[in-house]
Amino acid sequence: MTNALFLMDELPAAESFLLGGSEGRHAGTVVRVQPGEQFQVGDGRGSVATVQVQAVSADGVQVLVLERRVEPPPAHTLIVVQALAKGDRAELAVETMTELGVDVIVPWSASRSIVRWRDDRADKSLARWRATAREATKQSRRAWAPEVTEAHSTAKVRALIDGADWAAALHEEGSEPLLATPLPPSGRLVLIVGPEGGIAGDELAGFVAAGARPVRLGDPVLRTSTAGAAALAALSPALGRWG
Repeated sequence: MTNALFLMDELPAAESFLLGGSEGRHAGTVVRVQPGEQFQVGDGRGSVATVQVQAVSADGVQVLVLERRVEPPPAHTLIVVQALAKGDRAELAVETMTELGVDVIVPWSASRSIVRWRDDRADKSLARWRATAREATKQSRRAWAPEVTEAHSTAKVRALIDGADWAAALHEEGSEPLLATPLPPSGRLVLIVGPEGGIAGDELAGFVAAGARPVRLGDPVLRTSTAGAAALAALSPALGRWG
């Protein structure tokens, strides 16, 4: 079984260091690591250390570094624009997309989104998305944690498309299958996932004008919580991310 992964804002250069804070408490009191056991510590930006537990205390877990590695960033930056969704569907989308390798998640306030992020609710909702992505990064043992940006308006999504090397909007009436579109050898790839009511006609027209292709995954109409994950699972082998 792959060693558990814990995250720190900065991975210390020392050969022995303390994993403290909430991660140290989780390792010591929830996972209950013991001296001699091994796990991984990463910074979410490509650096990962395999460590061995030296001691467990109220302050955290003292570890000895056995090995370090630095994983380079992928050739493609996979950006998913995820429409705001009600209930726990949004967090489910963030979780599964993180596990499947998304690099950037952009919350989008679509015209048909029932949920609206305003004032304190916006801060709390964004914090939940980011916490969900962090936990899914640890679960999937990723060296690179995805960025979760501030919420975007439709106009900001169009600007994001304009600066991309490839862009597509999932739509049940898309003119071509997702994998029929030519993919660039590297660069920024933007995939747009609409809300439960679908992408509105004027929004889709604006995205197409900015350079996005309307594409479909297949005959089934997927929920907003699963469409992005399904698309990532289809794209990853085509991009050489999965062997």
